[in-house]
Amino acid sequence: MDDSRPTLVRPDEDSGYATGDDALFQAPVSAEAVRETAREASATAALAVARSTRGGRFRHLLPSRSGKLITGVVIVALITLFGIFGPMIAQPPRDSSNEALQPPSAEHWLGTTKLGYDVFSQLAWGTQGSLFIGLVAGIVALLLAVIFGVFAGYFGGVLDEVLTLFTNIVLVIPGLPVVMVIAAYVQNAEGLGPLARSSLLVALVLGITGWAGSAVVLRAQARSLRTREYVAAARVAGEKPGRIIFVEILPNLVPLLAAQFIFGVIFAVLGEAGLSYLGLGPTGSITLGTMLNDAQTGQAVGTGAWWWFVPPGLIIAALGAGLSLINFAIDEVVNPKLRLAPENAKRQRKAAKAGKGVADTGAFA
Repeated sequence: MDDSRPTLVRPDEDSGYATGDDALFQAPVSAEAVRETAREASATAALAVARSTRGGRFRHLLPSRSGKLITGVVIVALITLFGIFGPMIAQPPRDSSNEALQPPSAEHWLGTTKLGYDVFSQLAWGTQGSLFIGLVAGIVALLLAVIFGVFAGYFGGVLDEVLTLFTNIVLVIPGLPVVMVIAAYVQNAEGLGPLARSSLLVALVLGITGWAGSAVVLRAQARSLRTREYVAAARVAGEKPGRIIFVEILPNLVPLLAAQFIFGVIFAVLGEAGLSYLGLGPTGSITLGTMLNDAQTGQAVGTGAWWWFVPPGLIIAALGAGLSLINFAIDEVVNPKLRLAPENAKRQRKAAKAGKGVADTGAFA
């Protein structure tokens, strides 16, 4: 005769039924609930592993020490230190008590201008002003690039289409004419007060008009990162989109963000020099661009006063070169092919010296 009594299940058995002394009186747990619990546990474990290995995962994002990186950092650091501490040891930049158009001497290290201003003093204050414009414009451009690039790439859908459309419109508009028109209109607008024709206004104009290219690059990378496993694990674990963007995606974009910020600084410094040379730069402060404009209007080239326009030109060129070298070092992190290229070339040279790689006829030995 069949025994219809239920069979007791030991607590250590892996089943979908309740265990304990009152297991006979409890309903069995559904298989769907068991699978859901397993999925949540798996997602939580994957997220924990991703966070525990985050330090090792981000270690490769730092650029390796190379000749380009060291040279660029030294150049930028020297120019920055000169812009910070130079004004402390120089005389007032608007002091016209000196003799006009004096060549470099022990009293005036870089000579004087047509109005008797000390060129070394103006160079120190001008470097500080150009660095301020570059930093502000770079930060503004980077923030706009993150909003229009990373947010569009992560969320997708209608938001992506709208932000991408606006980015493409800004991208196809010629940059320099737009900057000239905006600068000329804003600087002559009423109600701005001290902000008109100031370094801050020029920096804001350059930052607002220089973010579109960076947004396109960041959007493409964000679209790729949103499909990674650790992002999917964070999404399954119930984390909010804002936290996923700032904790999971942006840290992996640090090399690109740094590269785009440096590009924005270079663009701002060169853009300010161009605007000032055309007479659209800040008039209430001294920058490297205003020094070049003063040298041009003072006929420094015609009078042979090379010490008036050569130093600011050299500072602009050196700053651009130093930032570009740092950017090249960061590109080696973003693009693995660039990082491996020197090692491959070194191995090929060693093989060529040893006579093992390529024969004299060009064929492989």
